[in-house]
Amino acid sequence: MHNPEIRPRTLAPPPLVYAVALYAAWWLNQRYALSFDLEPVAHIIGWALIGLGLAGFIWALAAIWGQRTTVNPYKGASNLVTHGPFARSRNPIYVSDWFIYLGVTLLLGTAWPLLFVPLVWTVMRYGVIAHEEAHLLAKFGDEYRTYCSRVKRWL
Repeated sequence: MHNPEIRPRTLAPPPLVYAVALYAAWWLNQRYALSFDLEPVAHIIGWALIGLGLAGFIWALAAIWGQRTTVNPYKGASNLVTHGPFARSRNPIYVSDWFIYLGVTLLLGTAWPLLFVPLVWTVMRYGVIAHEEAHLLAKFGDEYRTYCSRVKRWL
């Protein structure tokens, strides 16, 4: 029996969710093009979004490691991180992942990844985030409830 106080019951590795969607979009575009050509603007914005996503990811990692807890979604948190980017979003790494996803979409020049957004969001929200939240609630109780009441899940 799974105990959410020990660790989350994450159903899918988060980076893999985004990577599979982007690969599937690329593959589909090779067969059924839904391309758009907005060069060079799309490439400039795409790289800027990727850079913003990577910067947010690094900032969140620094906050997590500074609290001596794990970024691994399959391991239990030892501390509740509420500062840095976590003061603005309960999921800054996943927000960063979305910036990267949108940036790669622009670099690929295809609308296919946009069609996968509802699926990716659903898998992340219910297959990953819901389990992480259950773990944090079981482990930190009222401290986590208070944090949730003042910080939004996304932005």
